[in-house]
Amino acid sequence: MNISLDARERALLRALIAQHIRDGEPVGSRTLAKRSGLDVSAATIRNIMADLEEVGLVAAPHVSAGRVPTAQGYRVFVDSLLQMRPLPDAELLRLRSRIPAGAGTGELLSSASELLSAMSQFVGVVTVPQRDQFAFRHIDFVGLDGGRVLVILVFTDNEVQNRVVTPRRAFSASELEQTANYLNAQFAGRPVAEIRAALQRELRETGSEMQRLLDAALELSGEALAGRSGGSDDMLLAGQTRLMGVQDLADMERLRDLFEAFSRKREILQLLERTISAPGVRVFIGEETGLAPLDACTVITAPYVSQGRVLGVLGVIGPTRMAYDRVIPMVQATADVLGAALNPVPTAP
Repeated sequence: MNISLDARERALLRALIAQHIRDGEPVGSRTLAKRSGLDVSAATIRNIMADLEEVGLVAAPHVSAGRVPTAQGYRVFVDSLLQMRPLPDAELLRLRSRIPAGAGTGELLSSASELLSAMSQFVGVVTVPQRDQFAFRHIDFVGLDGGRVLVILVFTDNEVQNRVVTPRRAFSASELEQTANYLNAQFAGRPVAEIRAALQRELRETGSEMQRLLDAALELSGEALAGRSGGSDDMLLAGQTRLMGVQDLADMERLRDLFEAFSRKREILQLLERTISAPGVRVFIGEETGLAPLDACTVITAPYVSQGRVLGVLGVIGPTRMAYDRVIPMVQATADVLGAALNPVPTAP
């Protein structure tokens, strides 16, 4: 928002929001006189509050009952008035111990969403990276009845996936072994997304003696290397029921709409994926989310990155009245720890 505030207005808005976050009640001029540190009268504070209300930064829910920040007020607070606190060492150690390098991706993502919920007391959310962003370490093919093939994939992030595919023709045991040996020798350690394109390129350029092997490799790997990790879910949510105890979200109709949005996941996933190319923490307050069920909520997100590649987004969903100075560093630290934990673990020579 392009609203210019003088020093006294900034100090009073900061003090009002800090007090309202602490106790959830409208803040009166007497309280502000004590909390702001300004040497001004209560009448001056009331006049400044009236000015802030006129530009939409605060509102008076009841006559003579003090004022509360609006979503626009929170936006100004987050953008220009917030004094960030570093994440306490104890919480950082907790993150690193619960999101350890070397664990499987599914376990790490689940731990991250649960920790975000536990530490914030709101909803923790993590998008699941597409599996084709990971490199594979080893592949095996096992022939099954009916011409089907069991594909055993071991990825460099320690995930193991078993998939059954039905190729267009039957493959002998020796063909399956030869194809697996070729893929392991030529492509181990490379991102899955590159393999199919590389095989197609080699098939065009190579002589006939390799054509049968490349055909087999292309067909068997095409379906096996597609899709996301973590099953069919593209997003993990933890702690939705915590919002039932939040004073600001006590309206049952609002809660029902919110839980329906959590159940569908699609709209929230689209919101999170809008932020995947933006570095650092993003904060969506109220209507900024573009989702009606989240009009009374704030969504704080950050991408998590491994080896220079953005794998997904994580964050916290809670009421607009939250401790931004604590939750924002928490989200960023969790993204940093998760990204570091997803770095491939070197294999022994």
